[in-house]
Amino acid sequence: MGKLLPASYSSPPENALYAQGYRYVAGVDEVGRGPLAGPVVAAAIILPADHSIKRPLDSKKLSPTTREKVFEMVLDRSIAFSFGIVDQWEIDCINIHQASLKAMALAVNHLPPPVEYLLIDGAHPINNSTPQKPIIHGDLLSPLIGAASVIAKIIRDRIMEKYHHIYPYYNFKNNKGYGTPEHLKALRKYGFCSLHRKTFRGVIPIPELF
Repeated sequence: MGKLLPASYSSPPENALYAQGYRYVAGVDEVGRGPLAGPVVAAAIILPADHSIKRPLDSKKLSPTTREKVFEMVLDRSIAFSFGIVDQWEIDCINIHQASLKAMALAVNHLPPPVEYLLIDGAHPINNSTPQKPIIHGDLLSPLIGAASVIAKIIRDRIMEKYHHIYPYYNFKNNKGYGTPEHLKALRKYGFCSLHRKTFRGVIPIPELF
């Protein structure tokens, strides 16, 4: 697994890696575990060691306008970035946990070399031989992982906005597939569409609950 990071971080975890001589460190994160519809999307990004992002980026707490600005900024400054997508059909086949890990592995696999170390959001490593460190709440601790989360969030939101024009009844443009009251009401009225995750509660009634 490569050199271990300290158990607690007084500074972003990538700084410890830069101090050890690593230069091409990738932050990796995914979005879309919770929605009832659409894919899970992951992103991986390598930024220069002297990047100017001084604090972690919580994509969920940024306004849409700020997210777009950060998205353009980190892509402009990146050495490399990539993304991976696992669709709703595969999510239903392998479960959302495995789908999230696969999306992150796909994102890393699409990065051009060299990649020397991976910082992964979450508690689990991904299927990749590159030295890596899973970090719980990594998007709140690492600007690199936070940058990846912003990229993944923007890409997924744009996908769902396009699907809105195909399935306008569910208002994917606004809810992005999450189980909002409006979305659940539409499911009760119209049933599910091909974009829905059929194994998720709220999409198909659980027989033992009725």
